[in-house]
Amino acid sequence: MPHAIRIHQTGGPEVLKYEEVPQADPKPGEVRLKQTAIGLNFIDTYHRSGLYPLQLPLSLGTEAAGVVDAVGRGVKSVKEGDRVAYCGLIGAYTDSRVLPADRLVKLPRWIDDKTAAAMMLKGMTAEYLVRRTYRARKGETVVFHAAAGGVGLIACQWLRQLGVTVIGTVGSKEKAQLAKRHGCRHPVLYKSESLVDAVKKITKGKGVPVVYDSVGASTFEQSLDCLAPRGLFVSFGNASGPVAPFNTGLLAQKGSLYFTRPTLPTYIASREDLEKSARALFAAVKKGVKIRVDQTFKLVDAAKAHQALEGRRTTGSTVLIP
Repeated sequence: MPHAIRIHQTGGPEVLKYEEVPQADPKPGEVRLKQTAIGLNFIDTYHRSGLYPLQLPLSLGTEAAGVVDAVGRGVKSVKEGDRVAYCGLIGAYTDSRVLPADRLVKLPRWIDDKTAAAMMLKGMTAEYLVRRTYRARKGETVVFHAAAGGVGLIACQWLRQLGVTVIGTVGSKEKAQLAKRHGCRHPVLYKSESLVDAVKKITKGKGVPVVYDSVGASTFEQSLDCLAPRGLFVSFGNASGPVAPFNTGLLAQKGSLYFTRPTLPTYIASREDLEKSARALFAAVKKGVKIRVDQTFKLVDAAKAHQALEGRRTTGSTVLIP
């Protein structure tokens, strides 16, 4: 039987358990995937902690890459032996699983499995953020929090491709250099520098049209203060905890601002949107966006991977190997 990392209660990394799990044959419209690499993302820690409640027990993880090794009736989009990847389907922390065929994306030959597992969720998140939630345009300046993180490094490179100047927050001088090498023109050390002052100086007091914020509680108010009138605050994560309830009049006081809380599942809900997003991501990577896999852990050591991620001891992407 396959093995999976499962939780039976919410809590810290210690609740992650490596267990044998049963597996059925694929039904019509489904395939069985032998997984070769699994992506680690901050949303996994939200599911584990209970911040985003799900029915228990469950296996964590939402993206992986692997090889199709069984196909159910009626499936024509993939065949046995195809290399594929997916994201947005809970239960990725396993060495084998059955999935709907229409949620899988075939991988180009030039993308290896570790890269694929690291790029689908983060890369398609970057895609919808910079191309659809707010379509960043050549000549603009934007703020991107956690610029040295998994999504941040991809988004900074993509924005540079689009001719956009990025002001990005980072936690150390080492991460500042990393972000700068990946397209962040102005890294700001948030522990010792004022982001708002940096934005005012760089934009000559105008502010930016959009702030992309995956940090949440600790950056919310300064993010609003970075925006130009009618600017857009994009909240797409809660690394420091969720944004506290606030009086919406605050948005009026700070310049008729907009607030949105997008999620990737909404942006790739249809097969058409999934394929378009994946094609755009593959094209950006082929054009030069590099996917960094800076850490790998064995699947059985998923708790150690969670500790490293939550302790801000990671850069780029982290992959679990079954």
